[in-house]
Amino acid sequence: MNAPVALDSIDHHDLRVAWRHGPEFGDAVNQMLALPGEFEGLAREFPILFRRDDAGAWHAVVLLGLERGENLFLDGTRWTSRIVPAVQARGPFSVALRPQTGEATLHVDLADPRIGREVGEPLFLPHGGNAPALQQATRHLRVIGEGLPAAQAMFAALEEAGLIEPVAITVTLGSGREVVLNQYHTVGADRLAALDGATLERLNRTGVLRLAFLQQASLGNMARLIELKQARGD
Repeated sequence: MNAPVALDSIDHHDLRVAWRHGPEFGDAVNQMLALPGEFEGLAREFPILFRRDDAGAWHAVVLLGLERGENLFLDGTRWTSRIVPAVQARGPFSVALRPQTGEATLHVDLADPRIGREVGEPLFLPHGGNAPALQQATRHLRVIGEGLPAAQAMFAALEEAGLIEPVAITVTLGSGREVVLNQYHTVGADRLAALDGATLERLNRTGVLRLAFLQQASLGNMARLIELKQARGD
C-alpha cells in the first residue's frame, strides 16, 4: 500500500476527487468516532455513546448499527443521513506533520480509487487556490485536528464531575431476537440533574455542559436506529 503524499498545487493541479462511500472505503461499521466539534450535527442523526479502548482512554462514538459491520445509514455508495462523521467524510485526505518544523501539511492517498484526473470534482481552481472539494476536506480535517484534544478535555471534565455511567441497551427485534449492547457509557441524567451550582458553572464555562446535554439528547435517536434495523427485515 502506498503512503499518502503531500498535496501540491503544482504537481497535483489536475487531481479530482469523486466523493463516494461503501464497504471498500471503511463505511460498513456499526460505530464511528465522534468529535466534540460535530456533536451538534451528529446528535440530530445518531445516538452518541462513550466507550473505553483497551488502554483505558475514553472515546465518543456514534452508533450506526446494532451488530458488527452493520451501518444502517449506508445505502450503496451514499449515506442516507444528513451528516457523515468527519473521520469518514474526509475521504482520502489526511494531515501529517513535517519532521523538521512540525508544520501540518495536507496529504492525499493517490492509490485511493476516489482520486483521479478524469472523474470527480477538481481539488484546485484553474488559476490557483483550493477548490470547494478541497475546502470541504480541509474543514473535516480541522474538526478532527481540533477535536482530538478537545475530547480529552471533555472526558477529563466529565469524569471529574462524576457524570459518566455505564448503560446497557437491550433491543428486541421483530423476529423476537434480542441484541444486547453493554459496552457503552453515557452521561447520567440523574447525575447531571444533581450537580451543584459551582460544577454547573465550571462545565458551562468550558462548553462541556452543552456537550453533555447534546449527548443526552442524542439517545432519542435509538428509536430511529431500531426502525431502520427492523425495516431491513430482521
